[in-house]
Amino acid sequence: MFGINGGEAIILVLLVLFVIGPERLPEYAEKLKDLVKAAKRYATGATEELKETLGPELADVDWRKLDPRQYDPRTIVRQALLEDDDEEPSPPPRPAGPVLTRLAPGERAPFDAEAT
Repeated sequence: MFGINGGEAIILVLLVLFVIGPERLPEYAEKLKDLVKAAKRYATGATEELKETLGPELADVDWRKLDPRQYDPRTIVRQALLEDDDEEPSPPPRPAGPVLTRLAPGERAPFDAEAT
């Protein structure tokens, strides 16, 4: 967070406590509490306004399906390894085009003079 490690954060907190002093500390703690409550009210209000604006369609959205973390290769491999192999795999689909057959040894391939 902001490139500050734990030791530096403790030093900053102690410095702020030293600068503010014990007389003004309760006043600033209450201001911090009010700031956090106001931010929470703002976020809640924005969420409710978004729900009202988008209407009932927002409730029908499957957010887990849209989560990009589901495409993590580690997750995909883990799910594949944990799946049960009890069910038999379905046969591959048949090709939609003509069925190809192998020519016998010495047999010539068909030739269409109009195609060339």
